[in-house]
Amino acid sequence: MPAPRTALSRASIVIGALLVPVSLTACTQAPIGTPAPAASGIAVPTGTPTDVATGLEAPWEVVRYDGTPFISLRNSGEVLELLDDGSTRRVGVVPDVQHRGGEGGLLGMAVGQDGDLYTYSTAADGNRIERFAVTGGAGSYALGAERTVLDGLPSNTYHDGGRIAFGPDGMLYASVGDAGSGDLAQDRDAANGKILRMTPDGEVPDDNPFPDSLVYSLGHRNVQGLGWASDGTMFAAEFSQDTWDELNVIRPGQNYGWPIEEGRGDDDRFTDPVQQWNPDDASPSGLAVIDDTIFIANLRGQVLRAVPPDAPGTSRELYEGRYGRLRSVLAGPDDTLWIVTNNTDGRGNPDAGDDRILTVPLTSSS
Repeated sequence: MPAPRTALSRASIVIGALLVPVSLTACTQAPIGTPAPAASGIAVPTGTPTDVATGLEAPWEVVRYDGTPFISLRNSGEVLELLDDGSTRRVGVVPDVQHRGGEGGLLGMAVGQDGDLYTYSTAADGNRIERFAVTGGAGSYALGAERTVLDGLPSNTYHDGGRIAFGPDGMLYASVGDAGSGDLAQDRDAANGKILRMTPDGEVPDDNPFPDSLVYSLGHRNVQGLGWASDGTMFAAEFSQDTWDELNVIRPGQNYGWPIEEGRGDDDRFTDPVQQWNPDDASPSGLAVIDDTIFIANLRGQVLRAVPPDAPGTSRELYEGRYGRLRSVLAGPDDTLWIVTNNTDGRGNPDAGDDRILTVPLTSSS
């Protein structure tokens, strides 16, 4: 395997112009943030969510490894396996994870086509992406030795990004927060405030938008949700600052404005969001596209949003305030939706049994 690439090495991220002129996205938009019925075919949770797992401590991500749920615990760096009876067992610990009392720690995970488990975590010298061979089977999974994919990513006690996902093109995408240095989100030579695109080994794909650079898009504050519709359209959910959180359509090489612009503006150098919300009503984290419906888990807003890709300026709000802070959302087995709460991370008000993974059936609504 090639030697690991360091995120701030000149080989990884090319020096470029400070601002990149871009065109606005071509989506037809309804009024921003307007709750409305879906234009067509939205997947709708039906019934009352029930517990899949309880008693989790600061869960951040859930992925399905060959059908078995793996859970990342932010503070401890543990990867847990969820057993059929709702109990958990430890698969392994990502080495040298540094939580430091903020937003860092063991964050996103993704499962590669090679069968490795990929993780995004905070170490003493910055955030990093690693991969682990997984041994054993259901009830006995274990992590092998770590291999570095990309390290030296900016970190701080806040704005660490942390979501990783494999796209339909087989490439690995990673959201990197601005780590409190907003101006660097406009600097193509810095990893701060970017979405990166790389091969599973951390190399620069030949068709990335900037030569010899991992940067796929720039001008972000703190993206924590990534997903793709069936037509390949890429969506990202982003924490902004005091004015507007964002849902963006991500296209290669485009600039999303932070910190010069927050939410929709009139500067044609930047790409506007397709939907925006006041941070008190949103603070979007995990995002999943299921049956061509975008589901977004919200922290401060304590709500699950459902957005149709063919009308991404509209949304339905679900379970407002019922389960507290929501960190992640994903497709469960047998046409279900899984929701991960986040009330034990020091910012929520945990109830008995928190944190939990909830499940609810999905039906299609035309």
